[in-house]
Parts: sequence; structure tokens; C-alpha cells
Amino acid sequence: MSKGKLAKFADMAEYPHVFEYPFSVMEDVPFEMKGNWHRDFFKNDNPIVLELGCGRGEYTVGLGRLFPDKNFIGVDIKGARMWSGATESLKAGMTNVAFLRTNIEIIDRFFAPGEVSEIWLTFSDPQMKKATKRLTSTYFMNRYRRFLVDSGIIHLKTDSNFMFTYTKYMVEHNQLPVEFCTDDLYHSGLVDDILSIRTYYEQQWLDRGLNIKYLKFRLPQEGALEEPDVEIELDDYRSYNRSKRSGLQTSK
Repeated sequence: MSKGKLAKFADMAEYPHVFEYPFSVMEDVPFEMKGNWHRDFFKNDNPIVLELGCGRGEYTVGLGRLFPDKNFIGVDIKGARMWSGATESLKAGMTNVAFLRTNIEIIDRFFAPGEVSEIWLTFSDPQMKKATKRLTSTYFMNRYRRFLVDSGIIHLKTDSNFMFTYTKYMVEHNQLPVEFCTDDLYHSGLVDDILSIRTYYEQQWLDRGLNIKYLKFRLPQEGALEEPDVEIELDDYRSYNRSKRSGLQTSK
């Protein structure tokens, strides 16, 4: 019998590589690991890579296995889902993987300037109604700049045409350097071990014949960022098993 939510949360509270700081307590609780991830947790100087909205943690764990010379932190507010990746990495004895349970809109409170090298956004909610809630909006780009190295890499992998199109416009409007871009990843001819990692839901979308889009770009520290003034056609479907688009609270 699989564990229920309460049992999973009890496990997570005891896991040494899981840090839980939900929005409701963050204002009053200092985060001691900020600026000290390398020294106090990973105990090395290897690059730190974040997966924001990690869900079950498939990418965080998969990347950790592929790249033992990098450190990976999966971030999400839904601890019951995160439990899967946290449990798997703990049982495997992985020392380059951690998980942070918190709201992504306050992600800049957990990392010091230049502490993170890359960010992965894997199948983020497209948040079609409000730009500032999109994880690829300039609202979030400015937050990422507070802890990302200069010209750090951002990866977007999505099933949403809206999210992909919006992000392309944002990148083009702000002249951010693009490393790779395709609206059909698995027929793009790109051979990359990183992109071979597939989440549970991603495989369902592929089985339904949905194209997976991928955009890799850099985020320089200099230059003001502006939102693109464009109209984008809304997605006419809901992702597999994602019956309701979740909302993000935005901090003041």
C-alpha cells in the first residue's frame, strides 16, 4: 500500500537533504543555507542547478545521476509529490541532490548572488491569465538575476504552445542570447543525454502525440528587462492529468 500524504510529510521532515520553508513562515524564519550551500551542504564547489516546479523530482534525480560533478536542487511547494524524488535520491545515497519545499515566487530568499549556475523549468504552468505569474516572465527573470551567475543558463521544456511562444517573445524582445530552440524536441535531431530524461506526465503527452518544446537561453545581469506587448493564442487543451491550472501567489 502506498503511503498517504501525512506519512510522506513525516518522512520529508526527517530527510537530511530536504529543506521546508513554506511562504507562511518564511518572513519570520531565516534560511541559514543561503550563501552556504556549497560549504555546508554539498561540501564542494561544483555548480548548483535548480529545477523550479520539480513535481516528483524526476529531472532533479535524473540530472544528478548524469552529472555527479554538479549539484541539483529541486524546488516545489507540493511536498507529497516531491517525496518520490527525495526518497529515491536518499535511498540511492546521492550526495549531489537536495530538495527545497517552498513557494517559487520567493525563491530569491534562499540563494546568494552568483550561487546558482543554471535553472530548469520543466512543464511549468503557463499561467495564461497573468504574465507576472509565469516562471519565464520578466518578473521572475529579475528574481533569478538576484542569485544566478552572469549569463547563467535557463532551460524551458514545455508541452504548452502558449508558454513556449510567450517565452520566445520575451527572449527576443530583451535580446537574450539563445543557445537552442525547437518546437518539436524529439524530432529536432538534437542528441543530448539531458533531454532524454522524461517525467511521468511527459511520456503521457508524448503518447498522445503532443510536441514537446524546448528553449535554452542565457540571462545576462545587465540591462533592464521589459515585458513583450503581444497577443498570444491560448492553449486549446489542458495537459494530461492537469485538470486545473494551478495558481501562484505573488509576494508583495
